[in-house]
Amino acid sequence: MIAKIGRSSNLYGALAYNNLKVEKENGQILFANKIIETSSGHYSVAQLSQSFAPYLTANRNTEKHTLHISLNPDPKDNVSDEKFRDLAEQYMREMGYGEQPFVVFKHTDIDRTHIHIVSVCVNEEGKKISDKFEKMRSMNVCRELERQHGLISATEKEHRRNDKIFSPVNYKAGDVKSQIASVVRHLPNYYKYQTLGEYNALLSLFNITTEKMEGELQGKPQKGLLYIPLNEKGERAGHPFKASLFGKNAGLQSLELHFENCKTALKNHPSQKTLKSAVTIALQSTNDEVSFSKQLLEQGINVVVRRNDAKRIYGITFIDHNTKSVWNGSRLSKELSANTFNDYWNSNIKPAIKETDEPRTKVSKSNNIADLPVEKPHHLFDFLNTEKREDGLIEALGGLLPETQGEDYEERDFANRMKRKRKRSAN
Repeated sequence: MIAKIGRSSNLYGALAYNNLKVEKENGQILFANKIIETSSGHYSVAQLSQSFAPYLTANRNTEKHTLHISLNPDPKDNVSDEKFRDLAEQYMREMGYGEQPFVVFKHTDIDRTHIHIVSVCVNEEGKKISDKFEKMRSMNVCRELERQHGLISATEKEHRRNDKIFSPVNYKAGDVKSQIASVVRHLPNYYKYQTLGEYNALLSLFNITTEKMEGELQGKPQKGLLYIPLNEKGERAGHPFKASLFGKNAGLQSLELHFENCKTALKNHPSQKTLKSAVTIALQSTNDEVSFSKQLLEQGINVVVRRNDAKRIYGITFIDHNTKSVWNGSRLSKELSANTFNDYWNSNIKPAIKETDEPRTKVSKSNNIADLPVEKPHHLFDFLNTEKREDGLIEALGGLLPETQGEDYEERDFANRMKRKRKRSAN
């Protein structure tokens, strides 16, 4: 089980977000501690807020007085409502909030059923309840609750190589919008790509593609993006979603800004020469697409090939997970354009490529690029030291972006909207 603790100064926003789930029949109130009861058993945000008012009135300058905690068991755990109530009570008691008013909401709108707890971290006298070593204490409490209630251990799962949290979009599993969100929200934080084509090459590894839409609205030109789920064959497997559903970072304007920033960051970057060297050596030492792709994958590099209906190769892109950068073949070198690979693999015309100037020792199957002056790969990229498979990125990643699959992205959108409202009211 994973606990996430959020603090803010907006009690109303936290209650409103969770109560909206209840009103939309995507959630329910499981338990209320020291909350004034209503005759009907139903609550409005205003009614819930009344129980916290004395604590906030007595508050002695604690700015972030509101606690918004989520408890997330493993999706494979079958947790009853009664057990969720027990988990919430025990967690709050062990963390020092057992005597506080709090409300426990159960969310059921995504595959990963979980609970949210809203409370305040100041007591009746207005003193802040200590949060020293909060993260460590929370982890210890979670491990104990897992043991007591027979839940799957989050720490054990983290170390099991074959139990991936992050995975390609599976349209058959449902909640496709949430699956797409968990990918597109995070890729710009990790990877550099300079064009929409390079972005789509990266997205294709996660069974997603995007298309640019242009038109007019009330006489004004409009541009936007659609995100479309794909099946295992790369074919459309569901209806498209507007980029706006996934936040502004997934939209065309933010992507174009990302493209420009990446062009600047990657200009004359050593990663280009190193990747070019790896691709050139693989091309010279293999005779077909399968062995070529396999040799590069062993070095942490994915190959994405695009063909038309006549099977002609019209595009090839290289995704270097060592430096977290995406390169179209022709951007690496004119000699590595799609035509070169089409002539070789489809017509058996051996490419006339000059021997690379880069020493072969710079690209080794040890998965280390020793001379590349880039930061050491983040621990999320442990795939550099794991066994690779021919079928692509995901098995090699070994847990990229943990805890993002099934992410409640609506919660983040709601929080962002509340922040914007507070800023407007302050001006």
